[in-house]
Amino acid sequence: MVEEKEKAPDFLLMGSDGKKHALGEFKGKYLVLYFYPRDDTPGCTSEAKCFTGSREEIRKLGADVVGISKDSAESHEKFRSKYGLNFLLLSELDSKTIKAYDSYGDRGIFGKGTLRNTFIISGDGKIMKIFRKVKPNGHDREVIEFLKSVK
Repeated sequence: MVEEKEKAPDFLLMGSDGKKHALGEFKGKYLVLYFYPRDDTPGCTSEAKCFTGSREEIRKLGADVVGISKDSAESHEKFRSKYGLNFLLLSELDSKTIKAYDSYGDRGIFGKGTLRNTFIISGDGKIMKIFRKVKPNGHDREVIEFLKSVK
């Protein structure tokens, strides 16, 4: 199980922008890396829209937001376009990264799948904070409050 203060697992994943992205790209700033079950579903849409509305405030605190799910890069781009999302979504079809971040497991009546977890990663690649079993509405505010506390 990944823990706070440990080195964050690396990844190389296809983005909604059609490019591959790795953890190292975010070196020198905080990364809000959040895992979510599926594009264009009620909870996932709500969470993404909250992060979109708060992205500028998050950026002013020295962080960027990236979402990861098992959806394809094409699905991600449709999701971004439909709701005006203003941050990168990464596609993780084989669940390797999702599992490396302990974000795959039992989702109750929905069966096994991606869990709604968020990781705040420091500029040197260490996990600073883990939010598990996130409630979509208002989670962006929890992230902002944490970022303010470490500034």
